[in-house]
Amino acid sequence: MNFADLALAEPIFRALAEKGYAEPSPIQAAAIPPALAGNDVLGLAQTGTGKTAAFALPILHRLAANPKHRLKISTRCLVLAPTRELASQIAASFQAYGKYMKLSVSVVFGGVPIGRQERALFPGVDVLVATPGRLLDLVMKGALDLGHVEMLVLDECDQMLDLGFVHDLKRITGLLPKTRQTMLFSATLPPAIEELSQRYLKNPVKVAVQPQATTVDKVVQSVVHVSQPEKLALLAHLLKQDDVERSIVFSRTKHGADRIVRQLAANKIAAEAIHGNRSQAQRTKALTAFRSGELTVLVATDIAARGLDIPEVSHVFNYELPNVPEQYVHRIGRTARAGRNGQAVALCAPDERGLLKDIERTIRKPLAVQPLPGDFRDLVGLAAKNIKLAPPEPEREERGDFGRRPGGNNGGRRETSYGARPARDPRVAVRPDGRPGGRPEGRNEGPRPAQARDGQRRQNQGQRRSPAGR
Repeated sequence: MNFADLALAEPIFRALAEKGYAEPSPIQAAAIPPALAGNDVLGLAQTGTGKTAAFALPILHRLAANPKHRLKISTRCLVLAPTRELASQIAASFQAYGKYMKLSVSVVFGGVPIGRQERALFPGVDVLVATPGRLLDLVMKGALDLGHVEMLVLDECDQMLDLGFVHDLKRITGLLPKTRQTMLFSATLPPAIEELSQRYLKNPVKVAVQPQATTVDKVVQSVVHVSQPEKLALLAHLLKQDDVERSIVFSRTKHGADRIVRQLAANKIAAEAIHGNRSQAQRTKALTAFRSGELTVLVATDIAARGLDIPEVSHVFNYELPNVPEQYVHRIGRTARAGRNGQAVALCAPDERGLLKDIERTIRKPLAVQPLPGDFRDLVGLAAKNIKLAPPEPEREERGDFGRRPGGNNGGRRETSYGARPARDPRVAVRPDGRPGGRPEGRNEGPRPAQARDGQRRQNQGQRRSPAGR
């Protein structure tokens, strides 16, 4: 099958030919025909196999075959994505495939001024790509009416339907017309989430071109067993290998990603971090530098594990294994895209062996064990010049309010800006210079005698009654 057999509108076919797309991928060949027929679609496929085009092309064909006048503050097609980066990428794909159409595409997400997005939506748009939170903000402000949506797409629906997104989706779908076409796409769909997805689909056509949670064959996967303190030295060693052209390093936490960037800088390896605590401008700047090749190492949390399409990524390093095994599939899907080869290396500490077993059970195959470099432990032990380990940050003990340790009296010590020192008994009389004797500490604190309070009250009342007081 080729794209000509799908009978897409001429402007769409011309844009595909210009990009050099002749044959659809398996997920595209399976999902586009039922989508063109107007059916609801549940699509499951590996990452990097062209799921965006699988729903974008039939939507564009429907818009081209049935043009309508745009209504103010409304849209005909709504695409929901879990992250800002994925939303921007989907909007760019619509613009590329609809290059020769009179198409209006807008993308809205948080982290940027909302006024500019309100102005973009005012004349109405054909396709709106959004993250759920900012979409609801625009609806509440009266800047968007969802009553004219004809097509709804949930990309990466396993994450969209999970946890906090469920409540937003309930509110959004309640504002949409009952008669609409709905399409859900993802690389993984756990059974519990699949049951939940049925409430959004009517007699769907399920398309699964590969078993759920399988990985692309072109990704060479391996694991290196290493202790937690030695992970940074191993990562720095691997990043300096000649075959590592452009790589993404995944961390489990935001602060962990920042710490990896600082420690890599100590090893003279330039890297930037992408996570939820960074501003949209910082995230966009880092991604732009990474796409252009100016930056070769990107450290990210799972915010970059979904839909980030950069074909030049040669390696993915799992510095920390994910708690959810399906996230591993999305992480390593950032490499071996567009028919290229890639490598995924997991750094597994002893306390992560359980997570590794969960991953191998999910992807239905064991990871090849890669031995440590022959001289690696010698380099770590001798603190060789080539690998300068940044001093590890001390683990901060969890404290309660005001810097006190949990448990009440803080162990008889008081926290100050200069550190902890023994607390003085307020009943002991001390002078202001700290010597014994003098006025007891805390004497003037606490309630005053009633007689003194009454005298002060009468004095204040007399001042208010006097002309001077008035």
